[in-house]
Parts: sequence; structure tokens; C-alpha cells
Amino acid sequence: MKISDIMSVDSVMLSVKAKNKRALLQEISTFASSITKVDDRIIFDALLERENLGSTGFGGGVALPHGRLAELKKVYGFFIKLATPIDFDAIDGKPVDMLFLLLSPESSGADHLTALAQISRVLKNNSLVNKLREAERKEEIHALLNN
Repeated sequence: MKISDIMSVDSVMLSVKAKNKRALLQEISTFASSITKVDDRIIFDALLERENLGSTGFGGGVALPHGRLAELKKVYGFFIKLATPIDFDAIDGKPVDMLFLLLSPESSGADHLTALAQISRVLKNNSLVNKLREAERKEEIHALLNN
């Protein structure tokens, strides 16, 4: 599975202005709903449930919120850049300014784990993360994620 299989240029969200983690999860749930056609409350509840198990902020200003939804038929990926970093209870205590949101069908165990592993490898590449931070256009971000 390639990142291009689960996201398009339209799946990139830039300059998001959220004051806190909960507001951010609500905003990205609404954005994901517009593409997946799944009710934003269902997405938000799944993301909040996962965050309650432990933060998906894995360090370096990056988070990987994810959830499984019975309503989905395929895996979806979204990339989000914040206008200002926010506290996300990340493992390193640093605020988060970039997220990759992953939504998968409830029955997609292997695909979900494969996508999580691939995205986490990409987001642990410091050189790529720096390029993503500098990128200002959706097309540029999409291209960087799909190299």
C-alpha cells in the first residue's frame, strides 16, 4: 500500500487554527467527513476514543490520530498542518503542528496496521518532516508524501 492509494491532494488541510486538541479533532473530523461521507460525529467519537487510550502524538511535533469505522469501505488518509502548534499530550511533551489522520474500515486489520506502519516511517524521517513543514501548497505536500 502506498500513501497515494489512501489520499489525494484534496485530503491535505493547511493552516488549521485550533486552540486545543479536542477542537482540532472536531475540525479534522468535519474535514474527513466531507471526503468520506461518514458523519463527523462518528469520526470524532472514534478519534476521541483512541486518544483516551493514549496520545497519538509520537514526538517531533507530529501526531498520527487514527480510527476504525464500520461505515467505511476503504482506508483514507489525511494530512493536516496547523497554523500554530498545540499541546497534544505527545510522548515527548512537545506541541504538535502536523498530523496524519488515518481512517480505516473496522474489518481492515492488516491494511490498517500496514498503513499505520508506513505513515509512521514517513513521519519519523526528519528530513522529510522538515520539508513538509516548509511546504506551503497542498500539491507540494502530496508529492512529498508520495515519493
